[in-house]
Amino acid sequence: EPDVTIVSGLKDAVVAEGDDVTFRCQVSHENARDVEWKLQDVALQNNEMNEISVERGKVHTLTLRKVTEQDIGTVTFRVGPHMSTA
Repeated sequence: EPDVTIVSGLKDAVVAEGDDVTFRCQVSHENARDVEWKLQDVALQNNEMNEISVERGKVHTLTLRKVTEQDIGTVTFRVGPHMSTA
């Protein structure tokens, strides 16, 4: 299985309270396994507040809905041993 690496990392974002914010990370291969999103070291699941998806097979996206002050912190995307933060 090829080693999946991060081609394009996360970018920092500043948003107003109550707005949505989207983070994108592009990986080198489609159907990457062992992928994880975290906010402040807490693993995120796909639910009504966090939308996790994959576009065009390689672009992994995380949308945080209606952010609050509690959402301030570091967002981390990890695939295998590779990591990107914003």
